[in-house]
Amino acid sequence: MSGPAEPLRFGLFIAPHHDPRENPTLALERDVDLIQHIERIGFDEVWVGEHHSAGWEYIGSPELFLAHVAARTSRIKLATGMVTLPYHNPLWSLERMVLLDHLSRGRAIFGVGPGSLPTDAAMIGLDPRDLRPRLEEAVDAVMRLLRSDEPVTMKTDWFTLEDAALQLRPYTYPHFELAVAAVASPAGPRVAGKHGLSLVSIGATMKDGFDALAMHWDVMEEQAAHYGSTVDRSGWRLVGPMHIAATREQARREVAHGIEGWFHFMKDVSAVPQFALAGDTVDEMIDFFVEGGAGVIGTVDDAIEQIERLREQSKGFGTYLVMGNNWATPADTKRSLELIAERVIPVFRRPSNSLAAAEERAFQRHDELFRRQELALAQMNERHAAERAERAKRA
Repeated sequence: MSGPAEPLRFGLFIAPHHDPRENPTLALERDVDLIQHIERIGFDEVWVGEHHSAGWEYIGSPELFLAHVAARTSRIKLATGMVTLPYHNPLWSLERMVLLDHLSRGRAIFGVGPGSLPTDAAMIGLDPRDLRPRLEEAVDAVMRLLRSDEPVTMKTDWFTLEDAALQLRPYTYPHFELAVAAVASPAGPRVAGKHGLSLVSIGATMKDGFDALAMHWDVMEEQAAHYGSTVDRSGWRLVGPMHIAATREQARREVAHGIEGWFHFMKDVSAVPQFALAGDTVDEMIDFFVEGGAGVIGTVDDAIEQIERLREQSKGFGTYLVMGNNWATPADTKRSLELIAERVIPVFRRPSNSLAAAEERAFQRHDELFRRQELALAQMNERHAAERAERAKRA
């Protein structure tokens, strides 16, 4: 597939996942350090989730966490991935994002979704079947609050707005970017397409998610046409696991550090059916990702091939988000992300690769220009010798 019209952006999508037996304070500090690291090496965005149960994902307020990160970074975009709008009054959720937009000087992205952990919803008495309809209603409210200067009155069976208005408007004009989560169903694309928002296809590399990519964008365009909004593929983000090293064997050794615990969480604890996994041994777990294309555990070339595969399947997107699973040690994770920054991002940032073209042009003319240089040096030496001889003769 030929290079895209616009360069791809890259980011990191973290829940984050941490083994419940480790020190949570230190784990959270490592998350901050990792975000500072990816900013230094050139990543564009970081996405941080909202979760309240099940032990492995314990950032309950991504807005609060990202405000902390905002004070320790300067360039990277800070995205909620995702705020579970069905759990909150949409006015207060939006107020918190406006504050983050100001504190980060316009680096906030408001990512929203229906919620991923059924244990979260169960603790506050919500039926999973209610979450997606609630998401649609909440996003309707958020967009009215953002796009209207008039107070909003709106009543549903779970929230009420009475002459509601933002007392503080966003730092970003007219407002920050908003994005909706999608996995395999049309729920996310329906909402995003209706309002002309961005889409984040979580699990884009998993079989159901990969197969749904074309459907996702079809729904986006259908909804946009129906409601008179505009959607743009440059705002479409695809998420997938990726850990790379110098060799495939090394990458497999490195992810063996934590992949077994992660499988246990996803298969036996989280109760998220969209992420169906297979494998009982570490090797089988790694093979599940490698052989089925669900993720990359390999080399730079494998990473490039995976992104090309996603471009082909999706027909074009704007940002690839590496799913951070903490499979490897912090040091190995950082090195993997460095390899992506050093060797993968340039391929998609500048598809024509002008540096390689410059090298090739120099290579093709090497012999000719080398001879010219030799001749020029010889002429200079002859001239200098002649001048010295003439001065000696005059003396």
